[in-house]
Amino acid sequence: MTVMDIFIISSGILAILYGIVVGKMVYAAPAGNARMQEIASAIQEGANAYLNRQYTTIAIVGIFVGAILGWLLGKYVAIGFSIGAILSGLAGYVGMNVSVRANVRTAEAARTSLKGALAIAFRAGAITGLLVVGLGLLGVFVYYLVLRHLGLEIRVILEGLIGLSFGASLISIFARLGGGIFTKGADVGADLVGKIEAGIPEDDPRNPAVIADNVGDNVGDCAGMAADLFETYAVTIVATMLLAGVMFEGAALESMIMLPLGIAAVCIIGSVIGTFFVRLGSSNNIMGALYKGFIASSIFSAVFIAGYIWQTIGFETPYPLGEVEITGLSLLYCTFIGLGVTGLLIWITEYYTSTEYRPVKSIAKASETGHATNIIQGLAISMESTALPIIVICGGILGSYLLAGIFGIAIAATAMLALAGMVIALDAYGPVTDNAGGIAEMSDLPKEVRVTTDALDAVGNTTKAVTKGYAIGSAALGAIVLFSAYTEDLRHYFQGLDIEFNLSDPFVVVGLLVGGMLPYLFASRGMTAVGRAGGQVVLEVRRQFKEIKGIMEGTAKPEYGKAVDLLTKTAIKEMIIPSLLPICAPIILYFVVFWVQDQSAAFTALGAMLLGTIVTGVFVAISMTSGGGAWDNAKKYIEDGHHGGKGSEAHKAAVTGDTVGDPYKDTSGPAINPMIKIVNIVALLLMATLAHLAQ
Repeated sequence: MTVMDIFIISSGILAILYGIVVGKMVYAAPAGNARMQEIASAIQEGANAYLNRQYTTIAIVGIFVGAILGWLLGKYVAIGFSIGAILSGLAGYVGMNVSVRANVRTAEAARTSLKGALAIAFRAGAITGLLVVGLGLLGVFVYYLVLRHLGLEIRVILEGLIGLSFGASLISIFARLGGGIFTKGADVGADLVGKIEAGIPEDDPRNPAVIADNVGDNVGDCAGMAADLFETYAVTIVATMLLAGVMFEGAALESMIMLPLGIAAVCIIGSVIGTFFVRLGSSNNIMGALYKGFIASSIFSAVFIAGYIWQTIGFETPYPLGEVEITGLSLLYCTFIGLGVTGLLIWITEYYTSTEYRPVKSIAKASETGHATNIIQGLAISMESTALPIIVICGGILGSYLLAGIFGIAIAATAMLALAGMVIALDAYGPVTDNAGGIAEMSDLPKEVRVTTDALDAVGNTTKAVTKGYAIGSAALGAIVLFSAYTEDLRHYFQGLDIEFNLSDPFVVVGLLVGGMLPYLFASRGMTAVGRAGGQVVLEVRRQFKEIKGIMEGTAKPEYGKAVDLLTKTAIKEMIIPSLLPICAPIILYFVVFWVQDQSAAFTALGAMLLGTIVTGVFVAISMTSGGGAWDNAKKYIEDGHHGGKGSEAHKAAVTGDTVGDPYKDTSGPAINPMIKIVNIVALLLMATLAHLAQ
């Protein structure tokens, strides 16, 4: 092993050690009184029960898929698939377990100070974030080292890493979609019967769905996001390595393959340092405290990336890339573009989802005239919110392409994902604070405690929204890199085929239309699933209110476990068919066009399908996540005393908007991220399979 190999492995280990040390600090904090611990235990038990059952279902599908991959592409692809699936599941599982233990400790800390509560909630998020990037880097790099040590050809090594990416993606889409169905089914059901019909507050212990709602925050926003960004992180690194493997040769080959790994390694160090900058100032600005950490991570990461590139490939040494030459300096500028795109996407998403700015305030204002105007304005904001992020993404694509071609785009995407540790920390902070508020409410803690947890939770809603914007933007660039890998692989595997994506070709148009359809069809299945799950919760809550005498008076205890069990079964059943859509669609399209025309037309249609999925997927995902976040915070803005406050007609309209926005922002929208990458990865694996069978 070289010094650089040891450095990369050490960075991954550093991330995991950080999680262990900080985890002990979180667990050492007081866990509150007996009532608080009882509620937290119920949330923990429900979350564990759901994930255990979900992972059992996914394992059955995974074993079947892994066996097929091993049969068609060999043991190295099958082993890579297993590694990716296991690590992705582990990241989500551990992250969820940290979250359900930190929530009660955050609530207890809120009894004494805002500063202490923020510290525990952020540390819990940082554990998840650093764990994801540590496992992702170690998984990809160690498997790469093992395959390289076996003396395999670079193409066989890269196919094994694509298998790893597919394993991570498969877990991710199940975790994102299943967790989203659970959490929003609980949220919608609890709100419709509790807030609107019964007129009781959010997180009121009399609501039979309140524990399920808190469980959902963890399995959706924590475990789901961890698996999602683990997959995006691993897939982008592997796709960049794949491009390097087909674009470079000779002495440059090894350096360029190692470049995305090195960038990820130094950014882990930058993210660890950045966590120590998250501190409340004299103004008690919570978002400002969190942004200090993000900005510090970005600055340190940029400096460390510059040092790594200078040390390994130099700034001025030319490297041939097709008919042009690139330098280390041009690649460094591409990383700066990636970091800049990350910052801009986070800022834009905050603008569209924070209570401080026009979009959210406009939805709150529209709520004064009723439910319909709230929905109309929310839909308008959701569509408007796509414009600026797309312009930023386009600028990032053009800037990095002009500097270093397609490989420059890949490096920019790698730099974006290299900050995933800090970004996930901001996201995983959200469900912890949300649960802390619920525990404070159900434990009858003093009102000032709920004021503190509400302040933390309001920021948590914004951080969850901005990290979804980041995840979508990075997924878009990652998918473009995967599409580039598809076109490069076509030249490698099928040199005799003449593939052009010409709009006068009907097979290109068909591919674009079918690909563009997929995100809409996928999102509709997710929304429908939440509607069915929420409807079942509504019926269950109504049943308990009717049959269990004394719930509303507080003299009888609701059957919380019934709602949790109902949602667990429903979410797992509902997630299977939509999750298989992006796996089956590329295969079906290829063989239909191959049967109608020939192999050249089939690969042309398949490539166009990938483009169509990327384009509409990005728009649908941004629209849903930003629009849903705006609806959510418009409700909170009214609850803070604006436009009549809680109980007003505007508030009732805002609750309806939030109920519509919930599956938008937490189920269908985020699940599109892994969907668009799975379509691309399946296309790569299909191509490799056909090439192997033709030999």
